[in-house]
Amino acid sequence: SLWLSLCMIPLTKVKSIRENLREKGLLKNFLKEHPFTMIQNRLNQKPAPQGKVSRQPLRNYFDMAYVGNISIGTPPQQFSVIFDTGSSDLWVPSIYCQSRACNTHRVFDPFKSTTFRYSGVPIELEYASGMMSGYLGYDTVRISNLIIMGQEFGYSQWEENEAFDHAMFDGMLGLGYPGLAIEDTTPVFDNLRKRGLIAQPVFAFYLSTNKEEGSVVMFGGVDRSFYKGELKWVPLTKPNYWQIALDRITWRGYVVACKSGCQAVIDTGSSLLIGPTKEVINIQKLINFLIQCSTMNTLPDFIFTINNVQYPVPARAYIQKVRGHPWGLAVKSATESDSWILGDVFLRVYFTVFDQGQNRIGLAPAV
Repeated sequence: SLWLSLCMIPLTKVKSIRENLREKGLLKNFLKEHPFTMIQNRLNQKPAPQGKVSRQPLRNYFDMAYVGNISIGTPPQQFSVIFDTGSSDLWVPSIYCQSRACNTHRVFDPFKSTTFRYSGVPIELEYASGMMSGYLGYDTVRISNLIIMGQEFGYSQWEENEAFDHAMFDGMLGLGYPGLAIEDTTPVFDNLRKRGLIAQPVFAFYLSTNKEEGSVVMFGGVDRSFYKGELKWVPLTKPNYWQIALDRITWRGYVVACKSGCQAVIDTGSSLLIGPTKEVINIQKLINFLIQCSTMNTLPDFIFTINNVQYPVPARAYIQKVRGHPWGLAVKSATESDSWILGDVFLRVYFTVFDQGQNRIGLAPAV
């Protein structure tokens, strides 16, 4: 059999949609006109869709920031995508797309690919801030040196979403479980696994603390040079989700959140730590909302206890510079449930392995 090497894809940190809108001075207005709650209510009322719908929970790509390159078609057409553990579908804009967002991004042209197969199946993907509708197609997808022939993917016809205009990425590559994918489709990672293109059914993320460069996602194994010590394994608590049990969150020795245990989703597609509104407001009060730079070095770590192991997150990770303000807390309230989302703030501190073969996550301090 072929000796399968580890496949590494460099990731670049780009400005998120939120940062982009903020820099252009458009954020306040945008959020006023597009409150997420309103969007969710509207999604709940919409008529039955024409065609197949993704079963993923509503993704909020407002804060996604790490992109990598893939290509689709023969000869290859390049796209920058978010490698997202919170969704399972691959989609890119296409030449058929009429939305403004598609004018500012690279679009897939099926006529220029000799390996493209049309399915005629319409699809809809819903996100917390809008939706993408289009069609399902099949073509050769290349991720670095991995080549998947006949991979299903969505190509958009309509991106009902002004937020996409401000995205520094073209599309999404979901690394979630097949249960969240469009029905009867096989996600990219499952195809890599099924077709024996990778040695082990794992992928891993190293998110560099350096500004733009140095981050990687690796498929098929783990490169030990990206972490210190041993990986600690944590079992998943919910089928189809990269979700684990969190024992508690402490700060200065006090349990500030997740007092009697809670659930946490490890999410490469979110740049923040996101928690239940009540708990986050308490944390914000504790840290006085905006922190003076001078006290940055004196602020204690947040400690996430997972499977009886403590994972400290230092202030340099959880405090973010916000334009026009000294500092802001990279902890946001959103979830109405009692679960937490551990996004890039956590992942920059801990190298993370997603082991689909054994339904577990591995964590170790990143170098």
